Amino acid sequence: MLALALAAAAAPARAATLFDATPRMAVMSAFGPELALLSSRLEHAKSHMVDGVTFTTGRLHGKPVVLFLSGVSMVNAAMNTQRALDHFHITHILFSGIAGGVDPGLHIGDVVVASRWAQYMGSVMARQTAPGTYQPPPWMTDVIHPNFGMMFPRPVKVRSPAHPDMHKVFWFQADPRMLAVARRIRSVALSACNAAKRCLAHKPGLVVGGNGVSGPAFVDNAQLRQYLFKSFQARVLDMESAATAQVAYSNGVPFLVFRSLSDLAGGDAGKNQMQTFMDIAAGNSAKVLLAFLDAWK
Repeated sequence: MLALALAAAAAPARAATLFDATPRMAVMSAFGPELALLSSRLEHAKSHMVDGVTFTTGRLHGKPVVLFLSGVSMVNAAMNTQRALDHFHITHILFSGIAGGVDPGLHIGDVVVASRWAQYMGSVMARQTAPGTYQPPPWMTDVIHPNFGMMFPRPVKVRSPAHPDMHKVFWFQADPRMLAVARRIRSVALSACNAAKRCLAHKPGLVVGGNGVSGPAFVDNAQLRQYLFKSFQARVLDMESAATAQVAYSNGVPFLVFRSLSDLAGGDAGKNQMQTFMDIAAGNSAKVLLAFLDAWK
């Protein structure tokens, strides 16, 4: 028995199975409603299961893709992005979903294609030295100012095929070629009303460029929203995109994220409106992604 246990402990980790060799774009969302429109357009669908996660290959608006859900949260997004890269020949990564609006110039239903993403909660929670005053350890020289109370954001240490030595990154850049194609998108029919006849106060629009931020918490706080806009000029925030961006960077795979505002992250005049307008936002984000695929050569 001891020999069997020792042999099992010494066994190498299982090798990843490549389900097919077709070069594909990964098309991902965090949870079901965000992927619904995209799944309905998928042709020649074939499903594969990896550790309980379903990956569906096929063609989306003529492009070979694999569709899957990352799951909500930074850890789920990182883990399942890497699963896709391990089991499929992924050439590019596209993420479609909803987000909280940070830029006060944007409205619910608008779609943002950010040019870079950062993890604002990759932070040191600093010591309070006086009422309202916080001080990180003096040897921690890479903190980013200004802070939000005790929270001082920091870059993360990463490696990549282009930069194999450990280095620090705060902003993960979207692929410039993919961004250029997104900038050429015109005349996407974004929805202002849902099936229940709930309508937005503004006609939704598409914004390409600017910053997005991600963290492990759902945000419905006006003060944090104001901080993220003032400090990082963030347009949107969510709980997955920067994690997927980091995995893409570490694997040398181009990525682009489409996010539509379902709420204002605490900036709403009344209660948070995510549950009210989530379906409009999810559909609008997917429509822009499909327009991107049509424009992609």
